[in-house]
Amino acid sequence: MPFFSEALARIRPSPTVAITAEAAALKAAGRDIIGLSAGEPDFPTPTNVRAAAIRAIEEGKTRYTAPAGTPELRAAIAGKFARENGLDYSPAEVMVSTGGKQVLFNALMATLDPGDEVIVPAPYWVSYPDMVRLAGGTPVILPAGLESGFRITPDALAAAITPRTKWLIFNSPSNPTGAGYGRDALRALTDVLMAHPQVWVLSDDIYEHIAYPPFRFCTPAEVEPGLRERTLTVNGVSKAYAMTGWRIGYAGGPRRLIDAMTTIQSQSTTNACSISQWAALEALTGDQAYIAEARAAFLRRRDLVVGLLDAIPGIDCPVPEGAFYVYPSIRGLIGKRTADGRRIASDADFAAALLEATGVAIVFGAAFGVSPNFRVSYAASDATLTEACRRIEAFCRALT
Repeated sequence: MPFFSEALARIRPSPTVAITAEAAALKAAGRDIIGLSAGEPDFPTPTNVRAAAIRAIEEGKTRYTAPAGTPELRAAIAGKFARENGLDYSPAEVMVSTGGKQVLFNALMATLDPGDEVIVPAPYWVSYPDMVRLAGGTPVILPAGLESGFRITPDALAAAITPRTKWLIFNSPSNPTGAGYGRDALRALTDVLMAHPQVWVLSDDIYEHIAYPPFRFCTPAEVEPGLRERTLTVNGVSKAYAMTGWRIGYAGGPRRLIDAMTTIQSQSTTNACSISQWAALEALTGDQAYIAEARAAFLRRRDLVVGLLDAIPGIDCPVPEGAFYVYPSIRGLIGKRTADGRRIASDADFAAALLEATGVAIVFGAAFGVSPNFRVSYAASDATLTEACRRIEAFCRALT
């Protein structure tokens, strides 16, 4: 009898986590490493949020909470949805989890059976397909390349839907590309979804507040209220408030789905960290000045990195609408050789050779389902990004 489960065999370790860990190990061993693989803001958590966590500790708010979250935080999340997204959720239609990843996991575990299909546009966040597989479903990858701005089309979406389709996972602005869907583009997709009432929408809005003018963020149930009863709107404090390590994600959706997800969570982690929940309450209801300041810094860095990378022969770097990633194409470099004779046959080869030769850690495009590309996180200082791009340019120009 095998010791490990069949479910384990369906998934793989996260490539982004693995590359970040490898870069950290090389740095600890004394290598000069610039890590651009991790998807987290480099700014400190805002002062008022940290102070709220300290108050919660001093006030003894260190016990279990209700599995779906504290009443105060759920009410604040409902208020956020109403204020910023025009979505009317009661606190009973909201739940809090240990990061946005657990929200997604809860939803898929609560709804998928063998044979159920989940449409996953590619490029995708690396965990989407594996979470679908772990829950017993089948990911249906829907590619959207550089020629379409990394956005799926209504016709492609309609063609991917079958009687077995249960979910569409939707992420805008996107990890890894930063591509966003404006209201008109999103309306075209929701029109397709309205014609297929068996398909639910899992909208991952985690980069909502990192969106650059003239692009304006919108979410599916906001654009098409008719989808409200089959949409799970997912968000969190990780990216918007530099709180990745605090592990707070949340969602709003139909009561029956929220209750089912809460049942799953009650048998896994029970509840998200109590102290982190009080910190998240302050993040959502306190001073919001940090968001504009961080967005301005990310916009400056985006323009810096796009300009430097796009000037490198063989690299085509589109301008993202949001998030803090760029996803350049290296189609012009495939087939070339490094100074020591190694052939660059894939974006994985490119990333490995770049790390070995220059100490710059990036994530290869195959991890996100569309190649040949690579992802750079520009959540780093201007000086660090400039030096990283200088090394990437020198490496690329040395290829023959």
